[in-house]
Amino acid sequence: MGFASVLLAPFAYPFMVRGLVAAVAVGAVCAVVGTYVVLRGMAFFGDALAHSILPGVAVGYLVHRGARGPLLAWALGTAVLTALGIGAVSKRGELKEDTAIGIVFAGMFALGIALISTVRGYAVDLTHFLFGNVLAVSPGDLWLTLGMGGAVILTVVAFYKEFLVISFDPTFAATLRLRTGAFRYLLLVLIALTVVISLKTVGVALVLAMLVTPAATAYLLARRLPRMMALAAAVGALSGVAGLYLSFYAGIASGAAIVLVATALFLIALVLAPRRGLLWRRRSRAG
Repeated sequence: MGFASVLLAPFAYPFMVRGLVAAVAVGAVCAVVGTYVVLRGMAFFGDALAHSILPGVAVGYLVHRGARGPLLAWALGTAVLTALGIGAVSKRGELKEDTAIGIVFAGMFALGIALISTVRGYAVDLTHFLFGNVLAVSPGDLWLTLGMGGAVILTVVAFYKEFLVISFDPTFAATLRLRTGAFRYLLLVLIALTVVISLKTVGVALVLAMLVTPAATAYLLARRLPRMMALAAAVGALSGVAGLYLSFYAGIASGAAIVLVATALFLIALVLAPRRGLLWRRRSRAG
C-alpha cells in the first residue's frame, strides 16, 4: 500500500471524515482554552469539571430512557452549574479554591457513579462518555461540536485583552475597573463548554490531557501568548488527526490514540525545545 493510499483510505468512510473534522475542532478548541488553564494553574479545575458532569449524563440517560441524543445538553447544564458553583464557593474566601474544587469534584463524581450503577447495561451504553469514541460522531454531533467550538473561540478572541490582563496582572485589571469576577466566571463557563464538546472525542477520562498537553507543549516553544495559542491549536489539531489515523490502522481506542500522540509531541518538545528543552539546558550548563 502506497503512502497516498494510506492517507486517503480513511476518507472512504463517512464516519472517518466526520471523526477527522471533529478531532481537529476539539483538538484546537481544547488547546486554545487550555492555554489559560496552563498559565493560570487550573489543571485540577479542568479535571474536576470533566468528572463532575457524570451526574448530568446519568440523569439524562435515565430521564430519556437510554436515548443518547439529549445527553450532551444534560452534560452541558451540569458542567456550567458545577463551574459556577466552584467559583461561588471559592469566591467567598472561606475555602481555598483547590479545596472547593476537591469537595465538588468528589461529591459530583460519586453521585455520577451511584446513578450510573443503577442503569442496566450502563457499561455498554455510557462507557463511551468515559473514554470517548470519535468514530461514533453523528452529523448532528459534528454540527453541535463545530457550533459550540466556534462560539468558544469567538468569545476568546472577543475578550482576549480582558482575559490577558486578569490572567497576568489582576491588580492592573482592578485599576482599569475591569469586572474581574464576571470575566473569571466567563472563563470557567468556557472551560465547561470545552469539556462538554470533548466528550464524544476523548471522553471524561482523557479530556484533561487535551486541555493541558497541547498548551504545555506550546508553552515550551513560545514566549508570547498569541503564538502560544496558535501553536497549541496546531498541536491539538495535529494530535487529533494523527491519533485518528493511529486508531484506524492500529485498532486502538480513538480517544487514547489522540492523547498518546499529544503526549509524544510534548515529550519531543520537552527534550528539543529551544531555551526550555532539556538538551538546550544541558548544553548551556556544559558551555
